[in-house]
Amino acid sequence: MGFFYSQFFKKPGYPKASFAGKTVIVTGANTGLGKEAARHFVRLGASRLIIAVRSLDKGHDARRDIETTTRCGKGLIQVWELDMASYESVKRFAARVTAELDRVDNVIANAALASFSYNTAEGNELQVTVNVISTFLLMALVMPKLKETAAVFNTRPVFTMVSSDAHTHTTFSQGAAPEGKILDTVNDKNVWSKHQAEQYPVSKLLGLFTLRAIAEKHPAPLFPVTINAANPGLCHSALSREAAGSQAVFFFFFKLFVARSTEVGSRTEVNAAAAGVETHGQYLVDNCEIGSLTPLVTGNKKLQDRVAAEVFARLEVIEPGVTKNF
Repeated sequence: MGFFYSQFFKKPGYPKASFAGKTVIVTGANTGLGKEAARHFVRLGASRLIIAVRSLDKGHDARRDIETTTRCGKGLIQVWELDMASYESVKRFAARVTAELDRVDNVIANAALASFSYNTAEGNELQVTVNVISTFLLMALVMPKLKETAAVFNTRPVFTMVSSDAHTHTTFSQGAAPEGKILDTVNDKNVWSKHQAEQYPVSKLLGLFTLRAIAEKHPAPLFPVTINAANPGLCHSALSREAAGSQAVFFFFFKLFVARSTEVGSRTEVNAAAAGVETHGQYLVDNCEIGSLTPLVTGNKKLQDRVAAEVFARLEVIEPGVTKNF
């Protein structure tokens, strides 16, 4: 009931906070929510906007569209390559952030994938790589620049991970796996075949577990960067673009009657980026309100910490020492 009430009766407020002088990064910003969030950041005065995309051509199409609608100056928007299905691409992107940007005030980790067939990348089921491992790899790799920005410019940067109400749509039976084997179980093709409809929700649940674990280990008073999760609600985005057959028909009609526009959904992302220290580690919905989480999330600290430990272990294999950046 909460989902439908939110979709029909809770409209996120139009973003008004100033981003003057700030450098903002939005991943997956060539279309949908990311593109509309990027448009808001330009409208709100961001001095520099990095559109991080897989396809540079599509990124430049988005840049030109935003420049036209906002009449911003040429050069304010930059298009950088980032493929969240590739750890090397994430590392190259982060290295460029470190080398070329004097400050980073906001990162919107908007890039995500909902897959309806079994695919792998970097040794994981594709959604696990894109929605979980690469998201926290990016967070860890840009964290030194965020901390530097906080120290040099006397500000509090925000890293916003885009989340989803879908995380409630799983019982997460994979969490009963033996010690150190949760991600292996989630990645297993036979397990996936039994829980296909839950795989995207599971990926979003894993993200929330990991973000909350980081925030609990590094509480706001001792940590100069706010990390939060924003749920934009169900929107007319390209997230379900891979659906086919009956799934495609279902999503078409369900979104037709229930979904928000991508502009409205993007408001939650932008408002989360402007939110205060009180949102550190929080799940934000609608008008940047701290959303209610199910007992599966709030009542399973041991499970949460197991998930986070496994994610961290994978990050250390990808880039030894990277988790010390938190």
